[in-house]
Amino acid sequence: AVVLASDLALLQLASCTGRPHVVTSNIEHPAILEALRAYQADGLCDFTLVEVDGEGTVCPSAVERAVTENTVLVTIMHSNNEVGAVQDLAAIAKAAKRAKRDVLVHTDAAQSFGKVCVNVKELGVDLCTLVGHKLGAPKGIGALFIDESVTAFPNFLHGGGQEGGRRAGTENVLLISGLGKACEIASRDGPRISSWMKSRRDQLRDRILAGLDPVPVLINGQGDGRGLPNTLSISIAQCNASEVLAELSEDVAASAGAACHSGGAGVSSVLTAIGLDESHARGTLRLSTGRLTTEREVDRAAELLCASILQSIDTSL
Repeated sequence: AVVLASDLALLQLASCTGRPHVVTSNIEHPAILEALRAYQADGLCDFTLVEVDGEGTVCPSAVERAVTENTVLVTIMHSNNEVGAVQDLAAIAKAAKRAKRDVLVHTDAAQSFGKVCVNVKELGVDLCTLVGHKLGAPKGIGALFIDESVTAFPNFLHGGGQEGGRRAGTENVLLISGLGKACEIASRDGPRISSWMKSRRDQLRDRILAGLDPVPVLINGQGDGRGLPNTLSISIAQCNASEVLAELSEDVAASAGAACHSGGAGVSSVLTAIGLDESHARGTLRLSTGRLTTEREVDRAAELLCASILQSIDTSL
């Protein structure tokens, strides 16, 4: 669905003079960045990366400055999957349309939906992506919201009349039903679930900070309290996060980067984008709480993490 949103803009370029242009940020998910790089390599578009600040926040005025007369799409993720930074999408959308009234604004809300309020009317976006497995639905199902004002949406897959004729192919009713039920639960219980996850996240943060004291710990992506309620990204210099996670793999499920692309040995591009040096980047742990996470589990995880982190620091000195 994320790639589909980009394809939508690229297929609507009949009236665009010059080479089409897309504006995005330097902390987007690979579903956006890799697609744009492929389009650029094939000569289909150019794109501009707007840099974020040290909290992973996109400045609306920077987006406005990046928009050109050939810009057809601005795509900024609602919240980041690694550090949990939540963007002021309403301000970004206004800034983009102030620069060019007919530009399409898309947001990848995969990480946000079910954790924080995602109201497309309040955000002012034309397109919004959500992904099922991030809110309790089965893997393999997602959705793309298209505002009714976007009338020139082309057929993406031909050969059938499914999905309003836009995407041919027999629908997977089981997965769609699962997504619908997950959205129903998120809509009904979202504030309660979000509050619980935030309480457990804050408990985990406080236990880790106390357990590591006086070791300095950086908290990433939580500027002005705008971070996701379930996400805790911490960075400790001289700590080898990969070794910590390997040691605790039977007891603690966590990540040293984004789980969907953490197989490489390099430093995360998101952590580099927010200005972390290599020592802090390699010592970064991404921890998450869920609707079923208990206080006891948090205390145990913090105890194990602190012991392993302190051992890792001692070994590196």
